[in-house]
Amino acid sequence: MAPELKFMMFEEINEIYSTLNKTFRSGKTKPIAFRKVQILQLAYLLQDNLERFKEALAIDLGRPPLEASFLELDSTISDCKTYDRVDKWAQTKKAPFNIKFAAFRPVIRKEPKGVVLSISPSAHLTTLCGLLFDLLLEPLLLATVVLKPSGLCPTISGLIAELIPKYLDNDVIRVVLGAVPETSKLMEYQWGHILYTGSGRVAKIIGIAAAKTLSPISLELGGKPLVVIDAKCDFKIAARRILWGKCANAGQTCIAPDYVLVPRPSEDAFVKALKDAHDKFYPSGATTTPDLSLYSDSESDSDTETAIVGSEKRKQDPDSDSDAEVFEAISRKKIKLEDVKETEGITGELSSAGDEESI
Repeated sequence: MAPELKFMMFEEINEIYSTLNKTFRSGKTKPIAFRKVQILQLAYLLQDNLERFKEALAIDLGRPPLEASFLELDSTISDCKTYDRVDKWAQTKKAPFNIKFAAFRPVIRKEPKGVVLSISPSAHLTTLCGLLFDLLLEPLLLATVVLKPSGLCPTISGLIAELIPKYLDNDVIRVVLGAVPETSKLMEYQWGHILYTGSGRVAKIIGIAAAKTLSPISLELGGKPLVVIDAKCDFKIAARRILWGKCANAGQTCIAPDYVLVPRPSEDAFVKALKDAHDKFYPSGATTTPDLSLYSDSESDSDTETAIVGSEKRKQDPDSDSDAEVFEAISRKKIKLEDVKETEGITGELSSAGDEESI
């Protein structure tokens, strides 16, 4: 069973918010040298604990080690190597020439915005670590930070909460563990900026709460990326690329292909190419392979989700209380575009709109 997280008390959240505001007002985060040290420490945090992160990703998300390295860990460590460019990126720049203001010699000076709240999704460690890297690196956002990792991934969230105080400045970056009540408490405060990655439904709630405190907000939400298939293209290559994009992280990326527009005469041939690619990717079947991540969604009703996503599923662990499941990647044919548009992004499924009116 997944370890039980110790959620924050509201009094602790009050103390964290007060401490980070005090740190920001002190100007501690502004020196370039301080930023560079924190970026290096983030790289060491990941590098020193690669195996622990891979293990945590496997427990919570069924993430294969290669996928964990490729999608999550290596890219963030590589980004941290650019820390030596912070001096250049933080330089004050001349404003674009404008005859009305030229006499004033205006410049653009990059200043931190305040205390930033980052609410991360369950499906991506890279969103959390990459965002933290950006906050440390980007002068426009550099600030004190509250990280709110997902309660759906207790192993990953617990590991992050354990390691960040050991590697990064505790007066600058803090982790709040919790679920809906703790997130609701965080949304009562005014923030220099709020960053949220996740579903559109939750984003509406967060957007309304942010508006009440006049907190600026950035939302990175799931989309419905389409793929247009030309009848003259190589279906074998297209199918492999599309299926990889759909299966990476169990389709839980904002740019994972959601539906395909294909001419009706080519529909059957394209679907066959998808099935052939699927059989090569997962010879033993997607529900038994160790090379496919899990799909975790506490908001979904399992029976309904299965009907939408696929014909087969398996629990992450028969003895586990986790809701994480693996879905067989399938395709549905002759889907009307209005049906596709009425649903949220679909995990594990590719719909092909083959009606003549839809092309």
